[in-house]
Amino acid sequence: MKTKILTMLVLVLLSLSTKAQLGVAKETYTRADTLRGMLTPLRTCYDINYYHLDVKINLDDKSVSGSNEFAFTATQDFTKLQFDLFANLKIEKVVYKGTELPYTREFNAVFITFPKTVKKGSKESFKVWYNGNPPIARNPPWDGGFIFKKDKSGNPFVSVACQGLGASVWWPTKDHQSDEVDSMLISISAPKDLDEVSNGRLRSVVNKPDGYKQHNWFVANPINNYDVSFQIGKYAHWTDTYAGENGPLTIDFWSLKEDSAVARPHWDADVKPMLKSFEYWFGPYPWYKDGYKLVQAPHLGMEHQSAVAYGNQFKKGYLGRDLSGTGLGLKWDFITVHESGHEWFGNNITSKDLADMWLHEGFTNYSETLFTESTQGKKAGEAYIIGIRKGIGNREPIIGPYNVNKEGSGDMYPKGANLIHTIRQLIDNDEKFRGILRDLNKVYYHKTVTSAEVENYIAKQSGLKLDKVFDQYLRYSKIPVLEYKINNGVLSYRWITDVKGFDMPIKVSLKADEYTLIKPTNDWKTSKIDASVNMDNFKTEPNFYVNTKKGE
Repeated sequence: MKTKILTMLVLVLLSLSTKAQLGVAKETYTRADTLRGMLTPLRTCYDINYYHLDVKINLDDKSVSGSNEFAFTATQDFTKLQFDLFANLKIEKVVYKGTELPYTREFNAVFITFPKTVKKGSKESFKVWYNGNPPIARNPPWDGGFIFKKDKSGNPFVSVACQGLGASVWWPTKDHQSDEVDSMLISISAPKDLDEVSNGRLRSVVNKPDGYKQHNWFVANPINNYDVSFQIGKYAHWTDTYAGENGPLTIDFWSLKEDSAVARPHWDADVKPMLKSFEYWFGPYPWYKDGYKLVQAPHLGMEHQSAVAYGNQFKKGYLGRDLSGTGLGLKWDFITVHESGHEWFGNNITSKDLADMWLHEGFTNYSETLFTESTQGKKAGEAYIIGIRKGIGNREPIIGPYNVNKEGSGDMYPKGANLIHTIRQLIDNDEKFRGILRDLNKVYYHKTVTSAEVENYIAKQSGLKLDKVFDQYLRYSKIPVLEYKINNGVLSYRWITDVKGFDMPIKVSLKADEYTLIKPTNDWKTSKIDASVNMDNFKTEPNFYVNTKKGE
């Protein structure tokens, strides 16, 4: 009966949540989606404190085997909880206080039952032994799973990427972004003639009797599940130090040995300038205890916390292309800058639900603009952010449906960045804007958040009324359209928006080559306009991301 009631509650909450997503196309979601994406009492009943993931990556049959220890604090009395592991991976046993626990599986969710009530506030642990063949990623890092490649010399080059799909694709975990483990020991066994790099700091390397070596990496800070990674290959390793805001920050570089000659000068050109720029705009690097690592990977790249995965072929731009079309993006390596920006937005500040992933990608996409500004000047930064608008489709909202582990539109990258840039124009005070970015990383330091929390914080700190601005750009597919008419020296204007009562101020050309702030609403308003401006040369200030429409 309790199971039936819980299932009905899940379906009701899912229905209400989906209806609350303004402008989202109706889709059908399954029980598997809710088990993956929804926080139910079987998940909220425990808070993860520590993991010890101890696994062997078998390169011969592309399998994984080993265990993960879950150490947790009970947030309420319970006898049953849920953790997650993809159904194609076999659970050998679940052990609690020396006794095997019974478990059931439904899709990729696993339910274990304890022999007696686990009391609120108690600290407990259990261990899961498992094995199997995780899926092989077809198009990493966008498609999740294991990655088995060879370097140019034919040596194994192996990794994993699983954002979105979930860490439970390869290890048992509480697979929900809202609960980050406080610290973690990652023990990865790999063939003894290869190196292995994971998150955090290397504690030890232990020879195993089967020709493998166990590499023990300790993460001293909270980490989200999809950031937990490994890279296996023939690596060269060198170190450096950055004089950061919180003192000396260790930098570790790991490139394939065969690429180290090109990797050293290429990475040196961007890493310290990037750290300087991002600490200026966002505040201190969030992981001084674990250090900063840049690790060559057999895929394009991922923001694996304190072990940023890099696969941009040591080219400037995005695989040698400039996404802005301005040439400015060819001055720096896109993957080094973008994926490192996630250390602040995505890793330090993490969205509770995948639906709010724009918090990761929009702010990090904007970090590219800020880096361009830091190294090439403010006008260059503005040209870059305006240039990337050509990649925006405006066909779906950038916030997705909640509780089903589904992200919104890919527009979350350039459109999210242009929303932030537009808000910067509304604030019209760069020191205040920078203070808000830094305070975000201080107030939500090592925390998980919702979009609503961040929206409200920015509005409060800026002193601006931004609720309708956020709604239009985040929860509807279209951006605001400023409709205008010019007759006899009078400009008539209004906003055309999905959001009722939309009243975002904007700068327009009431005189040629000069911008003045006006305050349109959804109703027609008027202002006097200079004779030098007509229907054809009237324009909005380019740093505001809006469309215009000539009125009839």
